[in-house]
Amino acid sequence: MMHNAALIVVDVQRGFTPGGNLAVAHADQIIPNINRLGQYFDNIVLTQDWHPADHISFASNHFGKAVYQTIQLDYGPQVLWPSHCVQGTPDAELHPDLHLPQAQLIIRKGFHRQIDSYSAFLEADQKTTTGLAGYLRERHINTVFIVGIATDFCVAWTAMDARKLGFNAYVIADATKGIDLNGSLQHAWQDMLAQGVKRIYLKDILDAA
Repeated sequence: MMHNAALIVVDVQRGFTPGGNLAVAHADQIIPNINRLGQYFDNIVLTQDWHPADHISFASNHFGKAVYQTIQLDYGPQVLWPSHCVQGTPDAELHPDLHLPQAQLIIRKGFHRQIDSYSAFLEADQKTTTGLAGYLRERHINTVFIVGIATDFCVAWTAMDARKLGFNAYVIADATKGIDLNGSLQHAWQDMLAQGVKRIYLKDILDAA
């Protein structure tokens, strides 16, 4: 088991998997790897995108704007998304194939109407915290292993914020899946590696166990 470490499972929800409102192609194919990884961690945290229907990041809430357009908000550029993971809808549910009953905490994010939230640690204004860093520190966890959806958005932001907050951060590449919007996947990896995030694979965990 990984001591002083936590597995952070990002947004493995119906909304981001095939059939969902913001589906990432083949994202359901990483779930068996995530379930397998769960056996090697004492500490597991899940994140769940949890938007109100009138969320500022939804294109439908901006007259005349199209999905995937970028607009400027108080905190910077914001991609406009299809409405997804609306609170209490099936789209927001964790994927039924995800089997991590030992997870101790679910961090819900994106529930503030005026701020989008990709990272498990900080919302997009880079000021509003989720409380995850404090939770990990209270439990003497200094290393996080990050998996889930999407590599180039919520996974990358989570990993980079983990580094900024002083945690060792690893992204398990074959347990993540990216959207890859206009080369965003390559950019996200470049940014993560530049900030000290380590890229590893499922095999590395199995070999170390």
